[in-house]
Amino acid sequence: MKGIVHVRCAAAFKGYTDGTVKDSVDGFMSTGDVGHFDDEGLLFIDGRADDMIVSGGENVYPQEIENLLAGHREVVDVAVVGVPDHDFGHRLRAVIVAGAGSNLDSETVRRYVKDNLARHKVPRDVLFVQEIPRNATGKVIRKELLDIP
Repeated sequence: MKGIVHVRCAAAFKGYTDGTVKDSVDGFMSTGDVGHFDDEGLLFIDGRADDMIVSGGENVYPQEIENLLAGHREVVDVAVVGVPDHDFGHRLRAVIVAGAGSNLDSETVRRYVKDNLARHKVPRDVLFVQEIPRNATGKVIRKELLDIP
């Protein structure tokens, strides 16, 4: 079962939100995350609801692809975004910082994802950069990834 994660605790989440009202169900507040339970009842976070990319009618959470690629021995840093596409709505773009002496190329990255995840999660664009743009708190500035030629 997959859905939006809601939590509740004695604290009022002061400082957690920007002052806007978050979705709430029976006293549980939405975290903005999408998750699923495995067969043993453990919760796994699949990604942020607002990060979901619809590509060719398929819902893709970039975090799953980022986690896979981050585990590759030649990848130092990675971010995945959806780039507007005339035919598919959005196409997946992986932006990668490769390690020193890496032999990674776009086709190797696509094959690695294809061998480990569903076909619709394979990024069409694979770009190599020196650094992933991040804000002062370390969060990826995804908009800047859309502007890379």
